[in-house]
Amino acid sequence: MTTIADRFQSIRDRMAAAVAQAGRATTDVTLVAVSKTYPPECIRAAEVEGQVVFGESRIQEAMVKIPELSARLRWHFIGHLQSNKIRKALPLFELFHSVDSVDLAEGINRIAAEDGFRPKVLLEVNLASEATKFGFKADDLERQIDRLLQLPRLEIQGLMGMAPVVEKPEDARPYFAQLREIRDRLNETHRLGLTELSMGMSGDFEAAILEGATLVRVGSALFGERPKI
Repeated sequence: MTTIADRFQSIRDRMAAAVAQAGRATTDVTLVAVSKTYPPECIRAAEVEGQVVFGESRIQEAMVKIPELSARLRWHFIGHLQSNKIRKALPLFELFHSVDSVDLAEGINRIAAEDGFRPKVLLEVNLASEATKFGFKADDLERQIDRLLQLPRLEIQGLMGMAPVVEKPEDARPYFAQLREIRDRLNETHRLGLTELSMGMSGDFEAAILEGATLVRVGSALFGERPKI
């Protein structure tokens, strides 16, 4: 029976191999351990293995869980953020991966100004224009970026995206390449310094690393079968 320690070592070995294949440095890619629905003891076991960055997607769950755990841990919000949860979320997370509309960005900016926060955010792109997923369409983001850049409280650090379900991980690479190209275009046309690309999950993180991911979001491959809550 594999343990959390075994799975973490396996994922890190696979990440190192992908980074080497891409000709990148191991420090270029951060593992975000997706801990949503997993209990605090699983997170503590991961911390023993040296993991410090965790991803949550449910505000109510995070509000209970985060205070129980070590203050040295760093928390990223990776799910769809509802407007009525912004005020509760801002004190909990150092990075929001999934700012998926101008309306949400404006809401975060307003509440951040009221409460004294300067949240770091990524803009979520719906790479395959899937109706079931949130995010900016690529063309819309490039048209709306000027409005987003006018929101003074937000520190926009990069982009996030998910590939559609594909038969083989390699088939996801064109979608990850698309996200990288959008970021690079925005950097060129608007003289930005966006560095982060949050892309790749348990089934396709190696393909994402090969296309430039700086943050990979891995949950079940680290913690095992996800509990039902």
